[in-house]
Amino acid sequence: MQNRRVVITRHGGPEVLQLIKDNLPEPTPGEVRVKILATGVAFADMLMRLGLYRPVPPLPFSPGYDIVGEVNGKLFVALTVTGGYAEYINLPESELVPAPPGLDPAEVVSLVLNYVTAYQLLHRAATVSPGAKVLVRAAAGGVGTALLQLGRIAGLEMYGTASPRKHGIVASFGATPLDYSAKLPEVDLALDPIGGASWRRSFQALRKGGQLVVFGISSALGPQGANRMKAVGSFLLLGLLKAIPDGKPKHFYAITTMKKEHPEWFREDMTTLLEMLAAKQIAPVIAERLPLAEAARAHELLQSGQTIGKLVLLPQD
Repeated sequence: MQNRRVVITRHGGPEVLQLIKDNLPEPTPGEVRVKILATGVAFADMLMRLGLYRPVPPLPFSPGYDIVGEVNGKLFVALTVTGGYAEYINLPESELVPAPPGLDPAEVVSLVLNYVTAYQLLHRAATVSPGAKVLVRAAAGGVGTALLQLGRIAGLEMYGTASPRKHGIVASFGATPLDYSAKLPEVDLALDPIGGASWRRSFQALRKGGQLVVFGISSALGPQGANRMKAVGSFLLLGLLKAIPDGKPKHFYAITTMKKEHPEWFREDMTTLLEMLAAKQIAPVIAERLPLAEAARAHELLQSGQTIGKLVLLPQD
């Protein structure tokens, strides 16, 4: 059958994202064909586009880290890592997690990468109790807003750094908004996807016994493109921080690593979040809903750093 999808045939800027139509093979034994209703636009997608993600997907490939779709009229979600920027995809049936019917696909797909990451940062990668003080860097992004919502539900005292125009969204979740250059409060847990100097400042904000969990290096990618030296420097800094025998745990979290090591956690946490969404306990912030043909524009928006919440592509529009 014919399948529209976005492919990357060479590494580069958003312009390398090309919409094509080709044949989708029949599912192999153990696979099912999924009609994709929504796919998220992730920072990892941009790293793959630039050839910075590890392992680097072989060219050509379709990006798309997370999807929600239909199989025989029933709703499912999956963490695909690649392949989501398409109308259809063949996936192992074991990778699909059932979702309740009647939910907004854009909100559902926001859970797969962003909310599972946020939930596992708070409840798997770190250990915090109600009343603990938590610092969230880049708090107005897709994972940041998820952390603020889930932190409030967990009874945590949340602080979020964001640019001044985004302070309103941070405050709307009951968190204290902070400028990036502001003096940071002493906290029990710092969650940082930025890298470099931000990781150092987050570490310095920890109280005795506090924890630092980093989960991205967005500072290595700005409006002008990639900065490999910032990425390398950030990991060297993390290595130095981990070598300090101060009783303050420091970790790098990656959802794919945790899913590989504890596949049951992903399914459990995903199911918990879907139940919370169905019960209206959480409300994902959607930055924009765009058709598949506007994937390049979606990457430009995300790379600009101006978006609030999750960017979503709708392949069936």
